[in-house]
Amino acid sequence: MPLIIRPMQADDWGAVARIYLAGIAGGNATFQTEVPEWVQWDAAHLASCRLVAQKEEKVLAWAALSAISSREVYRGVAELSIYVDPAVAGTGIGTALLMRLIDESERQGIWTLQAGIFPENAASLALHRRQGFRQVGRREKLAQLHGIWRDVLLVERRSRQPAAAAARHPTAAAR
Repeated sequence: MPLIIRPMQADDWGAVARIYLAGIAGGNATFQTEVPEWVQWDAAHLASCRLVAQKEEKVLAWAALSAISSREVYRGVAELSIYVDPAVAGTGIGTALLMRLIDESERQGIWTLQAGIFPENAASLALHRRQGFRQVGRREKLAQLHGIWRDVLLVERRSRQPAAAAARHPTAAAR
């Protein structure tokens, strides 16, 4: 059965939350300590660029974007989240999903994707690097997770055609 990457629907939330919880439990994916309710998660993420990867009707990974600011000048910059079910880690699903998210984000006028990744999350760092993300900083002892100070590496990817991405942004005509 082929891998299908499609827009996330509200009905996917149970599977998305399960994968998110696995990431939380792993200890190297997020500062979150519990999965939010759908309503909170939905409000915190852009309506576009929410994708799931599935095989045989089972959601195996998800990715979504969050605005980094409400200021107009940052309308094309978004924070990336991507989570893969640990049972299928290393099978290429994360790569396929991230490639599709990058394409979709550029169609939506996003010219910069950024992510904060724990240095210990070698798989996530490698995934992002393979898709053209570069490390732009390290925030030392940014916050505590379970009483332990954690560093976060900042990575970003610029659109190969930022002006074209900006021109496609819904508010570009209003400038």
